[in-house]
Amino acid sequence: MVRTMAGKARVVGMLACVVALAAGLAGCGESSPADNGLATNTPAQIVAAAMTAAEHAATVHVSGSIVGRETPISLDMELVGHKGGAGHVALAGLSAELVDVDSALYIKGNSALYRRLAGPTAARLLQGRWLKGRASSRALEPLAALTNLQQLVSLALGGHGPLTRAPAARIDGRDAVGVTDLAHGGTLYVAATGAAYPLELIERGARSGKLVFDRWNQAYELEVPTEALSIAQLQSGR
Repeated sequence: MVRTMAGKARVVGMLACVVALAAGLAGCGESSPADNGLATNTPAQIVAAAMTAAEHAATVHVSGSIVGRETPISLDMELVGHKGGAGHVALAGLSAELVDVDSALYIKGNSALYRRLAGPTAARLLQGRWLKGRASSRALEPLAALTNLQQLVSLALGGHGPLTRAPAARIDGRDAVGVTDLAHGGTLYVAATGAAYPLELIERGARSGKLVFDRWNQAYELEVPTEALSIAQLQSGR
């Protein structure tokens, strides 16, 4: 009888664990991320912690829109730290799929982008083709910045004005602290538990937009497009 009761107890315990996991509750041997202390930090310290955490992350998915250098940018990117990134961007009438691997940028875009890179005659022949160029080249550098985790974080979080605390919030199921830029009206939400990763950036007014940072450190493999045409050769006429 004692063994039977012990067996029932184990079964009940297992069922309780399944119910807790299904409900998204902590427990059953799994601990919640620890408070990271940001709730008592100054706004400037919170932003600095978020930038540091992001710059040292392995991967992140970034999606939404933001104004960069007065130009609205929409993006949906998978970024791999110190390696590159892949996804889709649109800005100033240009739209493109991007893959950046080890400083080589691959692009497959709309007609406007091909005209910008190779001229109107070549653009008609390039539809649907991947192009390849140096990410550091003058023509491609603005696009390449959107495939670089460190540069994109700097673009999104740097260059702010005076900061103040914003009300705490729940972002995608996580506790977050908020910081508002008094000069531009944007609010950054940073994880209050675990690593101080940025979770959302909401811009208002002339810089209206929203960026979502998620899937931190989830494995992602960059795939190099095949049969890409060299942009430098196209521009030189060879």
